[in-house]
Amino acid sequence: MKAWILCMALATGIAPAFAQTAAAAPTEPAGQDLLVQVRQQLKDAPVVRGQFTQEKTVKGFKQPLRSSGDFVVAKGLGIVWHVRKPFESSLVVKPDSLQSRRADGSLSMQMRAEDEPVLRTVNAMLFAVMSADLVQLHHFFEVSGKAQASGWQMRLLPRDPMLAQWLASIELEGGQFVREVRLQEARGDSSLIRIQGAEAASQASDAELAQFR
Repeated sequence: MKAWILCMALATGIAPAFAQTAAAAPTEPAGQDLLVQVRQQLKDAPVVRGQFTQEKTVKGFKQPLRSSGDFVVAKGLGIVWHVRKPFESSLVVKPDSLQSRRADGSLSMQMRAEDEPVLRTVNAMLFAVMSADLVQLHHFFEVSGKAQASGWQMRLLPRDPMLAQWLASIELEGGQFVREVRLQEARGDSSLIRIQGAEAASQASDAELAQFR
């Protein structure tokens, strides 16, 4: 579960949202109604980019750990999480791998699903959260919350007992895009991630595409 620990440390609970459409639907009527209402507000786009700030509270530390940077989420490619402060680094999450890169672009860590089978499940869960894939969210979590004209809120509780060993809950708030994520880890640490300047695009730039190679 090294991948999960790394992802949580870097706050990959961030959720730049674009809506996914699918025929499947949750079976609980209340959950189904909520996801339908949220889907109506979420903006559907091939690419979403923006900036983030994060405060991570760690047990035993009085002051939260703060970081900030920018991100890009591209359908079919993955997620690039670019931390600029306090130290520059990048995390690239793809369906079958996870990479950590230094400020100069050199590789500091790489994990592949073929070597770490649990990584594929972890990445699938992360994609569901980070892209606000509402149908997949229901597979991983019990979903509750509310939706109104001014926006929506969702609380996610992990269904999988193994996942629940690391993650207690995720709370999402947003409108067309996710605006805030609160992630509570089972061991007591927590993260608050705020999204600013989220915008949709029809395609990734050449520079963004290069980060997925």
